[in-house]
Amino acid sequence: MSKENLVVNAIRILAAEGVQKAKSGHPGMPMGAAPAAYAIWGKEMKHNPADPKWPNRDRFVLSSGHGSMLMYSLLHLFGYGLTIEDLKQFRQFGSLTPGHPEYGHTRGVETTTGPLGQGIANAVGMAMAEKHLAAKFNREGYNVVDHYTYCILGDGCMMEGISHEACSLAGTLGLNKLIAVYDDNEISIEGNTDIAFREDVPARFRAYGWNVIDVKEGNCYKQVDAALKLAKKSDKPTLVVTHTAIGYGSPKQGMSSAHGEPLGEENIAITKKNLNWPCEEPFGVPEEVYECTAKTIEKGKKAQAEWEKLFAEYSEKFPELRAEWDVWFSDELPVDLTKDEELFAFEGKAATRNSSGVTLNRLAERIPNLFGGSADLAPSNKSNMKGKGDFSAETPDGQNIHFGVREHAMAAICNGIKLHGGLRPYCATFFVFSDYMKNAMRMPTSSPTTPSASARTAPPTSPSSSWPACAPCPA
Repeated sequence: MSKENLVVNAIRILAAEGVQKAKSGHPGMPMGAAPAAYAIWGKEMKHNPADPKWPNRDRFVLSSGHGSMLMYSLLHLFGYGLTIEDLKQFRQFGSLTPGHPEYGHTRGVETTTGPLGQGIANAVGMAMAEKHLAAKFNREGYNVVDHYTYCILGDGCMMEGISHEACSLAGTLGLNKLIAVYDDNEISIEGNTDIAFREDVPARFRAYGWNVIDVKEGNCYKQVDAALKLAKKSDKPTLVVTHTAIGYGSPKQGMSSAHGEPLGEENIAITKKNLNWPCEEPFGVPEEVYECTAKTIEKGKKAQAEWEKLFAEYSEKFPELRAEWDVWFSDELPVDLTKDEELFAFEGKAATRNSSGVTLNRLAERIPNLFGGSADLAPSNKSNMKGKGDFSAETPDGQNIHFGVREHAMAAICNGIKLHGGLRPYCATFFVFSDYMKNAMRMPTSSPTTPSASARTAPPTSPSSSWPACAPCPA
């Protein structure tokens, strides 16, 4: 067995054993999606575990957040500081490996995912941020913003309405740096997905304006990798459809029981034999696996070093843009709004939507990296920034976003924009419509207290609390 296939099976075994030790969790999805995850993390994604916040890294979102042991296995194997002991503490109180990935809690996790569909909408926001920042800062020969957003999503994400909203907008905006890998295992908790879900997903995405690539053998990381390489050549966002088997390699392969319950000790032993896994002891990993992932780690360090050299040259050649960059990417506001008496100065009576619009435009004069808009209500709720242009496929430098009638996706997209960094998003609707946004509004970029165990590695960067992720304008 090649070292690369050993890594794929290491992801599977660690995921199954983490769930087994916790006596709860979702082993099936990580076992089926492991080849796709390795193709992304091991072959295509530009990342450096020594500095998981460097601006030009590729982003990765696990929209199928219930399969969190996939994420934790990757973070361990690719050097982000999670230890085998951390994997053994999966789903335990205070651990770095909670039941769903949490931003600001576990180093290397780009966004909190759990409610299905939120992750893909976050990924759309990240891709929008990349496109806008590239238009703002890149100059010929100096593409200092040039990275991809990868997302793994499953059948559940595809069923949730928010994925329809977000992916429709992504196609309209031509977000060609967005690559979504669809883990199409056709299994949900209640059984085969055809009991409730029979639509032609590839046809739907083609109608959205996406490029679609079908990978018949999702168990082969090489086929997935070839699809990812093709995706990078597209001028559209790409959906890579990988046909997989939930619980791959186990006696529960292809069964709904592999979705949300431990495999059982006996079944894990059989799985190891089926996969020719060389380690009988729990959580054992052959040294060859780490030798293989070490090459990816070194490649990531080199990619960052090359970018830093380019950015240093860029800073010398374009000092004014570099100065703007520092403002845009700072967690601190460029002005102290608490001492700005003119910001909220009003005389006489005014409708709240009008005063809100005036205040927004005053903020836009003071804060250069505002980026946002409304769910098709900007003329009504006065959420348009004057003189800032419209963000579109043709004009990515514009700062006003037309979200369309998509309140739920709008809120989650703004969370993704904020998580990307470099921009201060806002979004608007009337208060009576904000109920459509609530799931995303409760999942913005707040960070829980990180356990002291995180001291083993560089501490995660806490998100800024200086600007709300999404703030609906009052009626």
